[in-house]
Amino acid sequence: MKRAVYPGSFDPVTKGHLDIIERAANLADELIVGVLNNNEKTPLFSVEERVKMLVDVTAHIPNVRVEAFSGLSVEFCKKCDASFLVRGLRAVTDFEYELQMAQTNRSLDRDVDTLFLTTALNYAYISSTIVKEVAFYGGDISGFVPPQIKERVYAKIDAFRAAQNGI
Repeated sequence: MKRAVYPGSFDPVTKGHLDIIERAANLADELIVGVLNNNEKTPLFSVEERVKMLVDVTAHIPNVRVEAFSGLSVEFCKKCDASFLVRGLRAVTDFEYELQMAQTNRSLDRDVDTLFLTTALNYAYISSTIVKEVAFYGGDISGFVPPQIKERVYAKIDAFRAAQNGI
């Protein structure tokens, strides 16, 4: 069985992420979307919320499983008995960082390869950071995120604002 891991923070999941998930799922018998719980970052959504969002948007893909993890992606890959990592590339600027990570992972475990998939052109400019920024300033994010994610982002930002204002 060919098993792959697509790791990321997915805060929130975007249409670009979903594009990579759908295409990677066609390349593996099982694709595990690994939601990184990174204690050094302060995400908008909790790891549990991000897992739930990904479960919702990937429900139509039978060979996708979503799990939270912390630590190194290559270690998560080993834990899942996956033979390769999937990484998405939006632009040339992503490539240098992703290449370094792939080479580092390969030096940590020679049995784990990295497969790069380029994001569809219509999603190449989308990042979770851009989604949050546009939503924070009241812009329309419907072109950036799956429909069931849009209102969750706005609600989370409204709750953040209310907490800042002591409401």
